[in-house]
Amino acid sequence: MSYVAVKGGSTAIQAAHRLVRKRMRGAPDAPEITPRQICGQMHLGVDRVMAEASLYDANLAAQAMLQAQGDMIEAIFLLRAYRATLTRFLDSMPLAMDTMRVQRRISAAFKDLPGGQQLGQTYDYSHRLFGYFDRLETESEIESGKTAVPPEPMTSVMDLLEKEGLMEPAAACEPPAENTQQDITQHPLLFPATRAQRLQSLARGDEGFLLSMAYSTQRGYGQNHPFIAELRMGEVTVEITPPELGFSIEIGTITVTECQMINQFQARSPEEAAFTRGYGLVFGHSERKAIAMALVDRALRAGELGEEALSPAQNEQFVLSHCDNVETTGFVEHLKLPHYVDFQSEIQTLRHLHKTATKDGADRV
Repeated sequence: MSYVAVKGGSTAIQAAHRLVRKRMRGAPDAPEITPRQICGQMHLGVDRVMAEASLYDANLAAQAMLQAQGDMIEAIFLLRAYRATLTRFLDSMPLAMDTMRVQRRISAAFKDLPGGQQLGQTYDYSHRLFGYFDRLETESEIESGKTAVPPEPMTSVMDLLEKEGLMEPAAACEPPAENTQQDITQHPLLFPATRAQRLQSLARGDEGFLLSMAYSTQRGYGQNHPFIAELRMGEVTVEITPPELGFSIEIGTITVTECQMINQFQARSPEEAAFTRGYGLVFGHSERKAIAMALVDRALRAGELGEEALSPAQNEQFVLSHCDNVETTGFVEHLKLPHYVDFQSEIQTLRHLHKTATKDGADRV
């Protein structure tokens, strides 16, 4: 029996593209979905695409979701490919997270916080029932029940613990100044990586992969016993410093989610005992991703904190080499492309082995 390459070429590919376009449009008598509708009604999906594509543009993310027919990883791939064509002209200043205009802020470690807790938009307390929200208050009732951002400054929980000597100093976790601008989109990721590079990789890593790694740390594969010190979602200002001006200017705002994670304490002596940190920062409203990122970040600090790295989530090269969904997708889905020559080589080798084994057996008889 022989194996013959299937022929079709450009004609078959063009026909496949026409079928994709037809399927993308859906029923002709149904209203066509617009990017504006997706941005307004599917913003959590849009936020994920922006985060993992490393490009903050909700309209483009919505267009990518439409073209990908809802395939989130394909949409991320599309947006990241577009991102690669853009000109880079300046690096932004570090975000001033303490000035965030908070839309949601909670702590699982402390009930009473300076500035208070702010529940905001969340599915955390909803029943997983179809049509559940349709039976709630009317829009006017919801609008009348809105609460304003508390006027009291929202002091960071981590800062309070650090002042009391119960949290490792933030400065101990920061990368050296010369490493803060090591952009993984401009320079290849080498191992061992700096923490700045690790956080960049995790911020645009696949949510499902990070979620799995984070879950493993909670099940004993990473020595994590975490508490969410603070989970915030809101808008922060982006600033740049043009060389011709010499001072920073605001160019807009972005929505981000930040997670500060408290982890088990450690020390060389009782008086030095302090909690350790995990950190997550993601584009948009992406709480699950930010929490998972903070857990994995802490696990990857094992060597820095003198812990023995025994679990997958503590293995920097394993985690960072496999968390990128665009790279992962390309390597997995390339298996759908023709591999006729490779397979013919393998099958000829196998046939030769069988033939040789049969001949040797006959000779022995």
